[in-house]
Amino acid sequence: MYPSMEPMIGDRRPDALGDLCFLPDETLCAILDLLSPADLARLSCVSSVMNVLCNEEPLWLSQCLRDGGLLEYRGSWKKTTLHRQNLCTKTEICEKPRQFDGFFSWFLYKRWYRCFTTLTAFSFDLGDIERKKTITLEEFQSEYDGKKPVLLTELANTWPARTKWMVDQLSLNYGDVAFRISQRTSKKITMKFRDYVSYMEVQHDEDPLYIFDEKFGEVAPSLLDDYSVPYLFQEDLFDVLDPDKRPSFRWLILGPERSGASWHVDPALTSAWNTLLVGRKRWALYPPGRVPAGVTVHVNEEDGDINIETPTSLQWWLDIYPQLADHDKPLECTQLPGETIFVPSGWWHCVLNLETTVAITQNFVNKTNFEFVCLDMAPGHCHKGVCRAGFLAVDSDFLRNVESDGFPKTSSLDDPDMPRKEKRLKGSILGSKPFQFNGSWHAENALSPLHSKIQNENFSYVISFLSTFLEENRDHYNSVWSPSNSIGQREMREWLYKLWISKPAIRELIWKGAQIALDIDKWYARLIEVCTCHNLPPPLDDEKFPVGTGSNPVYLVSDYVIKLFAEGGLNSSIHSLGTELQFYHLLQHTNSSLKDHVPEVFARDCMKDSFPFGIWSKKKIELADPGSIPCTKMWPYIVTKRCKGDIFANLRDTLSRDDALHLASFLGDQLQNLHLLPLPYFHNRNKLNVNNASTQVTSEDINIPLDWELIVMALNRRKRDVQKRLSVWGDPIPRHLIEKADAYIPHDLTMLLDLRKDDNGLYKVGVSPTWIHSDIMDDNIHMEPCQFEHSSCLALAVNGELDAHETEGRLRKWQPTHIIDFSDLSIGDPLYDLIPIYLDVFRGDEVLFKQLLKSYRLPLSKASIHGAHSCKVPENEAKFRRLSYRAMCYCILHDENVLGAIFSLWKELRTAASWEEVEETLHEMRDSGYSGIRIRMGIKMASRLQGEVL
Repeated sequence: MYPSMEPMIGDRRPDALGDLCFLPDETLCAILDLLSPADLARLSCVSSVMNVLCNEEPLWLSQCLRDGGLLEYRGSWKKTTLHRQNLCTKTEICEKPRQFDGFFSWFLYKRWYRCFTTLTAFSFDLGDIERKKTITLEEFQSEYDGKKPVLLTELANTWPARTKWMVDQLSLNYGDVAFRISQRTSKKITMKFRDYVSYMEVQHDEDPLYIFDEKFGEVAPSLLDDYSVPYLFQEDLFDVLDPDKRPSFRWLILGPERSGASWHVDPALTSAWNTLLVGRKRWALYPPGRVPAGVTVHVNEEDGDINIETPTSLQWWLDIYPQLADHDKPLECTQLPGETIFVPSGWWHCVLNLETTVAITQNFVNKTNFEFVCLDMAPGHCHKGVCRAGFLAVDSDFLRNVESDGFPKTSSLDDPDMPRKEKRLKGSILGSKPFQFNGSWHAENALSPLHSKIQNENFSYVISFLSTFLEENRDHYNSVWSPSNSIGQREMREWLYKLWISKPAIRELIWKGAQIALDIDKWYARLIEVCTCHNLPPPLDDEKFPVGTGSNPVYLVSDYVIKLFAEGGLNSSIHSLGTELQFYHLLQHTNSSLKDHVPEVFARDCMKDSFPFGIWSKKKIELADPGSIPCTKMWPYIVTKRCKGDIFANLRDTLSRDDALHLASFLGDQLQNLHLLPLPYFHNRNKLNVNNASTQVTSEDINIPLDWELIVMALNRRKRDVQKRLSVWGDPIPRHLIEKADAYIPHDLTMLLDLRKDDNGLYKVGVSPTWIHSDIMDDNIHMEPCQFEHSSCLALAVNGELDAHETEGRLRKWQPTHIIDFSDLSIGDPLYDLIPIYLDVFRGDEVLFKQLLKSYRLPLSKASIHGAHSCKVPENEAKFRRLSYRAMCYCILHDENVLGAIFSLWKELRTAASWEEVEETLHEMRDSGYSGIRIRMGIKMASRLQGEVL
């Protein structure tokens, strides 16, 4: 595997690399990082120089981390990688490093130096950051909170962690616990604590692995008893969220000498405190808006996503810091054991471990930084660049457009013709004034040089200025949400609503934050117009905030529910309202019992009974994709009677098993009623003008009804960019499965339909499409308290049969009464409605799903049930006969992140090699009793259960 020694020459690089010798070593190493271990082994045989480059430890570290998972270090990263990929031979040959003359690399030498340098003498500290022994809450709030960092020396004196969190003690108590490792990879990396300590003792990595675990309280809950949140930082407005919905906020941090955190601003512009238990940490900090030298901030213009390109902490301290003039250097301090540092919102900071350290840190939102958190998560990109990087975020012409009061007239970032999709904000202009606000701001502040080191000053944001960078023409309720945000768009709405209800004392502040994040003033003004128009009582204080987590603002006012249609813009909103009203109109003219379980319409936006914006128009508009119509004031709306009780999402944990079974029966009954409703007449059925070739049905020899043709067109459109959509959703959907999605889905999507051959030998679709709700999830099911006083009253009829035996002696507390929110109504395969119910409502519980199917009583695929599938399917393509295959395709093509729910519920599926394996494993899990809840998708067994019922 190794080349023979070449002749000793002056410079062997040209002969050893050929034309590649013109590439810098940094570029060569980056290219090699793209190769597989097998390719690296082959390439190492090419020449002596390639042998050196292909055996660099940083290269094999990157190879090892590529797949994620649990690590066990084997003494070198090459050996570790080969062991993980089962490429090691039984007999390991110990070879001496090869040596030869004629090759020198400054890039490799600097990297080698960083791997072996020591930091024992790296303790110089000018005392830039003030140290305080004791401090009152009032003093902290007035002098430091939101203004500048401070070191607090005695906050942790009484913690058990001060003596229990020594490395040896932690290894003894938690040696077999796997903790998460922080590295520059999207994959989750874990190591058992005992293995990690062994790694620390022998490693010589340029950027050592670093325990940075936000889930330590779950894998080792007793660690939470060893410390307490200091009294200065106990206000945290994220506390109102359930633990599984709030963003990560606390981390156990442990790392060896030379490890650390590179330059960053804490997520969502939160503030943080960090308490050191063992070792010494070196901190460097810059105030808000001052991008450190050597750091580049990338801001995506479409969603405001922030990506920071920065050297490692050690690289910055060794290579960039020495070149800085004194007045450009950051604030610095050396943190000692027992000390707590406070980092205000928006401050850039970089941390270098001078020796092995153990620390705990938490981020928090309080009244001081609340508006900035809302601003950072608001949709758009202009304000994000300004918040993170100050005026380096805007074009050079911007300063000439600044008015004397400091507010911008226009920003070149708003130019719709700007060709760039990303702004690069680079911290390379040394000596520029930091972006600082001390009560007022003037343009000259941004231009004047900084003549003295930034210390002993207050640096803070002014929200009234920063919020002016929000794009006014952006619909903040439905715009694309940045992937870098700490919480999702729906969770953000829920958070603000819970704050509004639970913390009335700070409602003025909450409203200001909601103005920034949700543009709530616009929706509230529309609410008042609707109430006035229909003589509804004005909203009380508790009713001024939209409820729920849906894509449309919904208000509860007195006995009414007022929904303002906003999703997708005015064009889409009109069609959503039109379709919902068309459905209600049709429902009232049938004898279906479903109408007793749908809220009564009290008032609506003006619209004729002819429903020109009904379901068929909606489907065609979706396919034509004309874009949304901007609207600044008027939005469609509907007013319905308010249901009593509460939604299932708020009751899930309080329901008995009988409550849940009854809910499953109720959903089966109402789904049956929904799917049996007649569809409205399709006007001009012979004229379908959808000029979009990418959505056309591909089968030419099949007689497909026009209603099914629309559905297949929509599926074709989703198939066109399926990999892109799945990539945007990303984790936990495995990357290797995303790449195989196109191959799994049939090229001809008509194969997903129930095709049958008629007497004339023509293929036709065996069943008709149905109404589908599309969004029956835990927040769209309403329940009321049971009024029964005796258990004998609980033996309710299910599908006409009374089962008193199953309910005898049991007491139900809640009963389902209504299915709400029909704004996502569509037409299609009824199987589509079962997917969100199984995943979101039942959380994969097969017993509940089976109960639903017994009540549903309709075939999902007649041909599959009776085993006489006579569709146009090649004999070697048996998968098209599987109901489970059809359902899996719908999951992949779904316009919601269904796959994210699947791979979150069943983490074991992330290791599946193919979609066929995912489909089959979900089916097999149902028979294994796996992990308490017998897991399976439930869709493949649907045909068998349907056969039993029929």
